[in-house]
Amino acid sequence: MTSPITTIPANLDDPINRQILTISEDQIQGFVSDPIEQIAQQSGVAIEVVIERLKAMLTAGTIRRIRQTLLSTSLAPGALVAWEVEPDELNSTFDYMFGQDPFSGHVVIRTCDTTGGASDNGGTGGTGGTGGAGAKYRLWTTIKVPKPFSLKKHCQWLCKQTGATRFRMMPALKLFVLGVGHVRRRDLEPGERTEEPAVVRDTKVVDMSEADWRVLTALKREFEPDELCANLWASRAAEAGLSTEDFCAAATDLNERGVIGRFSTFLEHVKKHKDGKTVTRYNGLFHWAVPAGSELAAGKELGRHLIMTHAYWREGGPEFNNVNIMGVAHGMDKDKVLAHKAAIDQHFEEGGFPVSYTNVFWGGRSEIKPSEISPIAYTQWCKDNGIDPATMHHQG
Repeated sequence: MTSPITTIPANLDDPINRQILTISEDQIQGFVSDPIEQIAQQSGVAIEVVIERLKAMLTAGTIRRIRQTLLSTSLAPGALVAWEVEPDELNSTFDYMFGQDPFSGHVVIRTCDTTGGASDNGGTGGTGGTGGAGAKYRLWTTIKVPKPFSLKKHCQWLCKQTGATRFRMMPALKLFVLGVGHVRRRDLEPGERTEEPAVVRDTKVVDMSEADWRVLTALKREFEPDELCANLWASRAAEAGLSTEDFCAAATDLNERGVIGRFSTFLEHVKKHKDGKTVTRYNGLFHWAVPAGSELAAGKELGRHLIMTHAYWREGGPEFNNVNIMGVAHGMDKDKVLAHKAAIDQHFEEGGFPVSYTNVFWGGRSEIKPSEISPIAYTQWCKDNGIDPATMHHQG
């Protein structure tokens, strides 16, 4: 007998799925006691249908994961790290970062072009990368290393294990946008932006107790299809040794302390779904150098642009012509992605933010996984790799 779930539409073009995903990708902010119900209410789709569609899309691979995200910048020191890797070692180093390092999250091979006209690789990677500052840095990762361990020492260890020869750490000094919602961004026109400037988010790390980590560990684990239900947190509360009421109270407290992100259904970015389609084809990491002292004001203006999935203040240093404002945008058409960037460039100019340098790092091969951020997990990782944990401390 055919399983009922195989008859349920699991593709992105289905109108009910689009209705659900427009909300479920990035509109359920913070911790809520019943996120499935919130998705149903905001999308206008019955909760029973929301559950069956999410199960179908997760089973089919249209959705790659469903989880409560954490604001990891508030839980563990981290950085965007650019790696210089010998060309013949690029893919093997990529494989190691993604498959062997639990503290690496996004792993992307990028090509740089100051004109924004990088080779037309359709999101699958190119061979170039000589067009602008920092072009020799082809591999980009996000890394989180929990206190009291050293991010720099971790990167140095990764260099010894891979073909990476140099790295540049670029921690986020401030956040302006953080939330990937591909479906609702598909039809945006260049220049569309909010009425008000973006809210600035701090990146100060919040101290966590062992009890806090127990709740967070249960909270952040990905959901399997058969776990999706209306009373979503009951099993996770039991996992943490708490009643559902106490678990939700603890999670609400963590939310108020600024360490909870959004409840999200993550789509595959450039990988083909079973129907042969993708949710997006191109992603560009945009770099701008604005005058020192104007980073906050410029970042808040960048964050107004609805196309941006990420926007930060990061210091690129001399290797990247001292760029200090960065952001990511995705799209199906490269020219339209560039049109969005041109609208932002014009907005900066009109707003009195002279840009001395700008470029685009186009994404090619990419994989994404949640970074491990638990100090308990880092200690165990050290032991598993024959490392004395004390030697990886900041002062070790």
